Amino acid sequence: MRKGIQQIMLGTVTKNREQALSSLNRIRQAGYDGIELNRFMIHPSSLMVRALTKAAGMPTGNGGKLDWHELVSTSGLSVISLHADLGSLEKETEAVIEEAKSYHTDTVVITGMYRFDYSDETAVNNLAERLNTVGRTLKQNDLQLLYHNHNVELLQVKPGVRAYDILLEKTDPACVNFEFDSYWFTDGGADAKQWMRKLGTRMKLWHINDRGSRQSGAAMTPILKADSMELGTGNMDLDGLKEIAADNGIEAVILESHRNWIDKDPLKSMELSAAWLNERF
Repeated sequence: MRKGIQQIMLGTVTKNREQALSSLNRIRQAGYDGIELNRFMIHPSSLMVRALTKAAGMPTGNGGKLDWHELVSTSGLSVISLHADLGSLEKETEAVIEEAKSYHTDTVVITGMYRFDYSDETAVNNLAERLNTVGRTLKQNDLQLLYHNHNVELLQVKPGVRAYDILLEKTDPACVNFEFDSYWFTDGGADAKQWMRKLGTRMKLWHINDRGSRQSGAAMTPILKADSMELGTGNMDLDGLKEIAADNGIEAVILESHRNWIDKDPLKSMELSAAWLNERF
């Protein structure tokens, strides 16, 4: 079972080649063997993308100016998948295919849609068809397409039917499958284990994180704000989720913590999470 890190964690620790390589070496030494790259972080990104990710607490940093082929090769990490946006996949299909192959990965992941109404049934049905179209092209080029969820896919398009239901039902399993993020569905109030069982073997990758609060001492009110936590330090049933992920036959487990890193240090945070991962995978 491969264990990896999502590149979004590394924006603050990849300011130049030396720092980036040091960060990747620490990831490898902690027991991870792969990284999941984002196209908007390995190329110069637009001001809008930088602003959106920074507002979410996940700055992209200066990675777009670095040679990630050389960095990955030198560190000894493998590339588990390449994250891309659907618009780029539709407009620059060949470029994305060639880039994925240049990193020796067979997996491209759609990271979700911006400025998209997931409560609109027609729009979500159309999204499923767009995914099928791109997925067929990737399959013809020996690549698989996965869809990565956040919490917005839990919006209901009609009573009892959520956007994620439509994506599961209307996408072709031969061309489109899923990278399931259990943190975001838990954040959205859903039963992540139930959804993982529903995905079954269509769940190819697992994005893992924990959720809770590290506040100590007297609280102003009985309600604490929850955020991402190092694995095993929060309140999610990670061991229960792990059993289902294993039954589903996932190809890799990928840590993606965001913000709220212990001591504001993503590398220290990933090292603490590695202790949980290394015991179980």
